[in-house]
Amino acid sequence: MSRFATIPTLQPASPLASPITELIWITLGLGSLVFLLVTGLTLYFAWRYKHRGAGGEPPQIFGNAKDEIIWMGSAAALLVFLFVLAWVMLGRIDPETGQETGQPQVVVTGHQWFWEAQYPRAANPGGRDVVNVANEIHIPTGRKVLVQLESADVIHDFWVPRLSRKMDAVPGQPNRMWLQADKPGTYLGACAEFCGAEHAWMRFTVIAQAPQDFQRWLGDQAQQATLSGQGDAAQGAAVFARQGCGECHQLRGLGAHGQVGPDLTHFASRTLMAGGVLSTAPADVTRWLKNPDAAKPGTRMPNFHLSDEQLRQLTAFLETLK
Repeated sequence: MSRFATIPTLQPASPLASPITELIWITLGLGSLVFLLVTGLTLYFAWRYKHRGAGGEPPQIFGNAKDEIIWMGSAAALLVFLFVLAWVMLGRIDPETGQETGQPQVVVTGHQWFWEAQYPRAANPGGRDVVNVANEIHIPTGRKVLVQLESADVIHDFWVPRLSRKMDAVPGQPNRMWLQADKPGTYLGACAEFCGAEHAWMRFTVIAQAPQDFQRWLGDQAQQATLSGQGDAAQGAAVFARQGCGECHQLRGLGAHGQVGPDLTHFASRTLMAGGVLSTAPADVTRWLKNPDAAKPGTRMPNFHLSDEQLRQLTAFLETLK
């Protein structure tokens, strides 16, 4: 889809991503110089020392200790320089602040195939519940956010090119990393480790907000879902219950406690669903509910073969979950 046409990996928007871009350009520059030097010398020597005799084998030259030491020493010095440079950059990419062993501000879990972001109660003291969202991760600007990465199934790789480095989400082995954004905006992310049939559609966004806006969003998300609306929306809530959607999805406050699929408590407040393959616009929601596997082959959500009336009602209900 067009919103994911390009992910600007070389346009850092964080002090944690800038060192990576600097290292890329330095390595690319040095590699280009080495390529041009070796190619140029190869062409020069091929021309300068080509055999011009009438025939026979050209004279053979075996070894030159001085030249070999110079070339080997130069290559070794270049590798040592790049190693030291990468070591220094690593300290800037993943700084130790003394908070790494504390409570993470957000726990991100990779699923086949979507990302779940959970904000513990400690991150939202005024909230009554843990906040769970899917495919969208909100962070405050100007602050380092400690993220704990987990996986519910296979190895995934969490990558937001403009904000931080890549890091694997490994089953049973939580990893931690920092995220930081300099200014408000929406930053695209993806899974960078092949994890199954729909790996390519395991996208997400990181939404950086001013601290006060982030706290407001977090407080809103901590509220429980309530039944609102009449007509199709009310009927849609009944369809949700009859079809057993609560066995897989959670609706805090409405008695649905499923843990398999994304939390739907504030579904309509998001912009993406199904790992970014669709938006939360009513037409896309209906398309998904009609046949999930047609929209995203290999998805774990079953097709309930809903009637057109049920599709309309369930879509109307989900659109009230703001």
